[in-house]
Amino acid sequence: MTDVPKASDAPSAPDEDRIEERVVPEGSAADRLDRAVARLFAVSRGKAMDWIAEGRVRVDGRRAAKGSQIGAGARVSVRVPPSDAPVPQPELAIRIVHADEHIVVADKPPGMPSHPLKPQETGTAANALVGRFPELARVGPALREGGLVHRLDGDTSGLLLAARTDAAHTALRAQFAARTVEKGYLALVAGELQAGGEIAVPLAHDPQDSRRVRAASDPGWAEAHGARPALTRFEPRERRRGFTLVDVEIATGVMHQIRAHLAFIGHPLAGDELYGGPRLAGLSRHFLHAARLGFAHPEGGRALFESPIPADLSAVLASL
Repeated sequence: MTDVPKASDAPSAPDEDRIEERVVPEGSAADRLDRAVARLFAVSRGKAMDWIAEGRVRVDGRRAAKGSQIGAGARVSVRVPPSDAPVPQPELAIRIVHADEHIVVADKPPGMPSHPLKPQETGTAANALVGRFPELARVGPALREGGLVHRLDGDTSGLLLAARTDAAHTALRAQFAARTVEKGYLALVAGELQAGGEIAVPLAHDPQDSRRVRAASDPGWAEAHGARPALTRFEPRERRRGFTLVDVEIATGVMHQIRAHLAFIGHPLAGDELYGGPRLAGLSRHFLHAARLGFAHPEGGRALFESPIPADLSAVLASL
């Protein structure tokens, strides 16, 4: 089939729907609308069926059911929603630690979200990575994640892992699900910790504050609020003027896990006001850095990457 694109009369804004039109070529056999839309617009049949169900498709100006038969000469238009893929922003500052044909490892600066939460959002690590590695925009089931296989809080700096192929993405996500990925962090907490330990307390969204999660130590409350299992291990590295620099490893990956767990045992992160952490001069975010990431490389063998503590956190430590 050949197609004849037709733009809407007025250009749409980047975050608005746009109208695209195709004509079923002469000589084409009659076919179901969903199959025809998939071919004409080069999308999956599932996507075509979604568009039809959402009322986005017109045949000769009228809505039609997915099973309708359409033939040569039919004009099919679709009100196409904005793409979920991140807008490429190669100019964004992000350090590439490693890249090969299967993966990309990046060092995310603080203040940068991991990926967009809505179409056309910019300024995230996914935008930066798609700008450098365009194929990431087509990897994984959630295109807005730009191939990322995990995420970090916006103010948490450090290592992020992305997959450059669907096969690599599937393999890496399976490792995260199986809890075989080594995820090491550096955190500065309030109080002087004398010994390490393990926190195995489920976490649930706080019903009183949607920005937070809560440690659910009561089994009944945990079940009622859909708490997720979470496991955090910590070991003090050094103590300075009422604070402790801590090595942290997490086996799970629940939202705000380290922040909520350490606050639960009475040692919130420095600068983490959301979880009761104290302010420190020169610290404009919570003190948490994803410093180590180890996993089985999709091509075989063990991969381990490390990120040095960034300048803003290093300066805070020096001040103590």
